[in-house]
Amino acid sequence: MTTLATSWADLLEGEEIAYSGIEPSREPKLEPLPDDLDPRVTSALVATGVTALYRHQAETWEAAQRGENVIVTTGTASGKSLAFNLPVLDAIARDPKTRALYLYPTKALSQDQARALAELRLKGLRPAIYDGDTPSERRWQIRKWSNVVLTNPDMLHVGVLPHHDRWGDVLANLRYVVVDEAHVYRGVFGSHVANVLRRLRRLARIYEAEPQFLFASATIANAGELALQLTGEAATVVDQDTSARAEREVVIWNPPLLDAELGLRASPLGDAARLLSQLTSRGLRTICFAKSRKAAELIHRFAVERLDSTSASRLAPYRAGYTPEQRREIERRLVEGELLGVTATDALELGIDIGLLDCAISVGFPGTVASLRQQWGRAGRRERGLAILVASDDALDQFFAREPDALLSRRVEAAILDHANPRILDPHVLAAAFEAPLEEADATTLGSEALRRAAELPELEHTPAGYVWKGRDYPAARVSLRSGDADAFTVVDGTTGSLLGLVERDRAYSTVHEGAVYLHLGEQYLVESLSLEDRVAVVVPGRVDWYTQAKKESETTIEQSLRADRRLGVELHFGRVSVTEQVVGYARKAVRDGSTIDLVPMLMPETTFETEAIWFAPEPGQLEGLEQMPKLLGTLHAAEHSLIALLPLWAMCDRWDIGGLSTNLHYQTGRPTIFVYDGHSGGVGITERGFGRFEDWVEDTTRLLQRCPCATGCPSCVQSPKCGNLNEPLDKAGARALLERMRA
Repeated sequence: MTTLATSWADLLEGEEIAYSGIEPSREPKLEPLPDDLDPRVTSALVATGVTALYRHQAETWEAAQRGENVIVTTGTASGKSLAFNLPVLDAIARDPKTRALYLYPTKALSQDQARALAELRLKGLRPAIYDGDTPSERRWQIRKWSNVVLTNPDMLHVGVLPHHDRWGDVLANLRYVVVDEAHVYRGVFGSHVANVLRRLRRLARIYEAEPQFLFASATIANAGELALQLTGEAATVVDQDTSARAEREVVIWNPPLLDAELGLRASPLGDAARLLSQLTSRGLRTICFAKSRKAAELIHRFAVERLDSTSASRLAPYRAGYTPEQRREIERRLVEGELLGVTATDALELGIDIGLLDCAISVGFPGTVASLRQQWGRAGRRERGLAILVASDDALDQFFAREPDALLSRRVEAAILDHANPRILDPHVLAAAFEAPLEEADATTLGSEALRRAAELPELEHTPAGYVWKGRDYPAARVSLRSGDADAFTVVDGTTGSLLGLVERDRAYSTVHEGAVYLHLGEQYLVESLSLEDRVAVVVPGRVDWYTQAKKESETTIEQSLRADRRLGVELHFGRVSVTEQVVGYARKAVRDGSTIDLVPMLMPETTFETEAIWFAPEPGQLEGLEQMPKLLGTLHAAEHSLIALLPLWAMCDRWDIGGLSTNLHYQTGRPTIFVYDGHSGGVGITERGFGRFEDWVEDTTRLLQRCPCATGCPSCVQSPKCGNLNEPLDKAGARALLERMRA
């Protein structure tokens, strides 16, 4: 262990080290394999080297044997897969007709689990993957003979539930539903998945089955609440990690400041590449996580350039876009020690088994403490490990670089979703009515709000059997689980004709307008055309040294205040608002320093959506000396930006999930007002969480402004990459004064 520690010590001595500390090792708490486990399962486990369970695995087994739903929420490499596999394997060993459904958010995870199950060589166990890549001729075979079907929520939504008559035997014998990586199911995606799981429960009940749900999740603050929101049923929470953990050194690395006034720092990609090359050249197996596949490729390239050809051949990138065979080969080389370094997107953050590593580098805060812990958990599984966060110039990254304790002592976030949001719920009500007539009894699985919505949806007809679907198509096919908008625009690669993705209508006008630079998985594309009628954006690959930012005019209308409270000297409201936006142009900005190259006028249609928001009007005393224009507008605008930058600390979301508006005079409040709203139609609970933690949120934001070394504002404090006013006007000093007075 001492050898490992000293082998990187000299790399961690420069001005870049914002924090260095030690996470102590942990001894495992073991228990014997359960006496009531089927002997054939016991033999299969022992043959693979498993002779005991961690205590949390045993607790999961015990809860499942009592017939309870369970959610196990422990760290990376803590054996969550074995925890949920045990009840399934035992049930199948006793009765091979028993069926289990495993849901994974990515295909790679399904592949990994299928491989692990096959290696057990348990007689009667027949796992199979059923997803979009499964050949048509194999699908009926899987439905007929597989007793563990591994799929994803999207396939369940559109490929299984609407065709449940083909799945009758599976549904009738469905004993367990495993939902792995449950923390991924939050926000819009999680809200959709919650409705899919409720539809599954309803159909299983029609086939006279009541499956138990077994969830596995990274550590999150509200595991029991998440399981309840996803299924409508309570679950036993197992959250004490009793697995072994090696000692780990944790480092926050902040690239050196090149221009204090502008807040410009050295490239985090360059620093990460240097660390990766130096660690791997010393024989340390290292994984480097980047936020995009372009960043992953660049870090790999920069690192290879620093190494001799022999060492360079032992590095590889791992990202979306590779064939399954290429991915499996990289995984094999890493597990067997042939590879020393891998640069990866978050595909490897999840539970793919890639063996024992020495070091993990995260380039940029991945959005949540839970994700960062997942990434860092890859380091030091047996011996002392090294975990590094290389900060970007983003406001949240710089906040953590200056306030390491705010990151390291922070509880993991709560995963939030809202399955009853009408924009998300309605298409699932239609899909459920297509699957079987909706009746009052279905409120116990789908929820009472689903039955209320059914009575209002014109595509449903009320009959003696219940509400039925009047159309001829499959309503499930109309909606993507990854979008909250049924009117989403499709983005098509004009050179290949392939579908790159979907963009919600509310965002399409500002992200895929003609002339825009569109980023897909870190790759640059130029938008050639946008058809408003067909809702299709055609893009072509491009390499430019500039990016685009839409200029928008916005207006927010208060529809209803749902909660109000006197907090930090202001009347704080949470409620429903309507946001009207119109793109009136876009700026082309240099990647190098963010300077504006030119401003192109353009007029797109107005969009209006209703969502949830918090808002407050600062009191006159809090604005004393700041009330003159343009200082007032710059103060409010900068405060709004910095609040948005730090809200992800308190709500498990991305900065791009949040919008805001500040005005020197709002026509309804009659005063200067700041709004922060959920960026998705209907809202998914993000700002409601901000309302609940307002004092902590404002305190963190104040510290961000106080400690950023720039003079007038920079990307690390008040500038926003998504500002509709192109970051004008902004007054950092005024925003700091306002927030300090609120906290006084």
